[in-house]
Amino acid sequence: MSANPSPSASSSSRSTLRYAASVLVLRDGDQGMEVLLVRRPERGDDRSSGAWVFPGGTLDPADRALHGICMGLDDAAASARLGLDAGGLDFYLCAVRECCEEAGLLFARGSDGELISTDRLEPARRAWLREAVRHGGPGIAEVCREMRLCLAVDRMAYLSHWLTPPGLPKRFDTRFFVALLPEGQTVMHDGVEAVDHRWVRPADAIKPEGGVHLVNATRRLLMSIAHFGSARACYDHAAAQREVPLVMPRIAKGPDGPRPVMPDEPSYAEIARIDPDGAGHGRYALTPGHAVRLSPRLLRVTADNGNAMTGPGTNTYLVGSPGRNEWAVIDPGPDDAAHLDAVLGAAPGPIRWILVTHTHLDHSPGAARLREATGATVLGRIAAMPHRQDPTFAPDRQLEHGERLEIGDADDPVSLRVLHTPGHASNHLCFLLEQERLLFTGDHVMQGSTVVIGPPDGDMRAYLASLSALLEEPLDWLAPGHGFLMPRPRDAIRLLIRHRQHREARVLSALRELSPASIDTLLPRVYDDVPARMLPVAQRSLLAHLLKLQADGVADEGDGIWSLR
Repeated sequence: MSANPSPSASSSSRSTLRYAASVLVLRDGDQGMEVLLVRRPERGDDRSSGAWVFPGGTLDPADRALHGICMGLDDAAASARLGLDAGGLDFYLCAVRECCEEAGLLFARGSDGELISTDRLEPARRAWLREAVRHGGPGIAEVCREMRLCLAVDRMAYLSHWLTPPGLPKRFDTRFFVALLPEGQTVMHDGVEAVDHRWVRPADAIKPEGGVHLVNATRRLLMSIAHFGSARACYDHAAAQREVPLVMPRIAKGPDGPRPVMPDEPSYAEIARIDPDGAGHGRYALTPGHAVRLSPRLLRVTADNGNAMTGPGTNTYLVGSPGRNEWAVIDPGPDDAAHLDAVLGAAPGPIRWILVTHTHLDHSPGAARLREATGATVLGRIAAMPHRQDPTFAPDRQLEHGERLEIGDADDPVSLRVLHTPGHASNHLCFLLEQERLLFTGDHVMQGSTVVIGPPDGDMRAYLASLSALLEEPLDWLAPGHGFLMPRPRDAIRLLIRHRQHREARVLSALRELSPASIDTLLPRVYDDVPARMLPVAQRSLLAHLLKLQADGVADEGDGIWSLR
């Protein structure tokens, strides 16, 4: 094939890449749209053994010979649709061929240009057609020659592009298509590649109690189309798509054993960074006490303090130069003996520095116990307000914005630049690992959650200014205090700024409608999109928004009652 393979296709030299095509055949049933599934036979060497899948298979060299009997699409147009230089028509033809071989559905037109109705053929003719397309038969080319047909490849609407995870011995680059069941045709599974078939509503197929064994790609695609009310609506959606992104899961470990991790999961980008070839050392869950090597200069240990405020737990990072083998700890976490032991056990060499992003109780209390164990220098800042702060924090020196900490050597420089980022806390710091353009964000940016801004130490105006300042920094990755490594830092920062601006607009709208009003009156209107149990926390951020509006000259407060100026 002269098609350009995906850049990800060559990420593992241990794998053999196989091109494939599959078809979601749709019809409208009594209770809504239904999709055709066929069941694979039980085979020891097949990862899809016994699973219910869509009709499909790998491209065959003979597919190229079918170009001359196609109707409605040529290779140039098919390749452009699939984002290939050439060979795109082979995927469409494979989809048509496999659908015929496995399910007995023939997407073909007669001399009048209409789709053929196989149910109307004479029984002998229908039996000959079925035998002709079976494995070892003369094939679909002979069917078209004998019956004077052209293959209706234009009835295949391109839906999705999947590449199986790196690290597998066999990898499949599969294009998925959508097709409407041709009128006057009945499914007949071949009994070899498909040993059974069923029509099922996508929403029913993916129910855990349904007992339908599905592979990951099949399940995800069924989930993606379950909301369509009719087969035509789903087909038209696929036909109208302009860009079809590549979907490549990655295999990672975790508490439930190895499983595919999808691109929309929080751990995906980190797994791609630390395990690009699928060797198996990526993880999809933050396991307390487990040390994760993020780069030769960087490790992470997560504390066992997960809750509604800390997410999966507080991350402690170890940063150092393998050559010099002296290490800095960023955010030692809570005062927890088990976490301290895990950090000490993860350190490849002596710990010389303890850096603290801020002094909330889930980030800094471990500093005292870690300093006692290692003699390391403690660096950070004291908060302007003692409320909700760690009273035990006593830095050996307070850090200043812009200063640089050198913890590597001449052969392997490792430098951390200090950025003062007030907002979540007045003393909040971020640390930029310059060699990797990676920013340790503490609670300034969190994964999967917005940050609580709690006055009097928290300041919404300062928080937005600090976020905007980060947009000017050379960043490739964020290392949050809670969550996995995050790619595309500017996108994440801009999203936070937009979120805060949107929330401020809701505060203004509530003030226009309800003022003069107390915070208790404004809260359910401004935060009607958060669970009731989180409203006490949201109230702190609401106050921060109101104080910002007051500082901006937009709102006034008197005796706890707020109004527009």
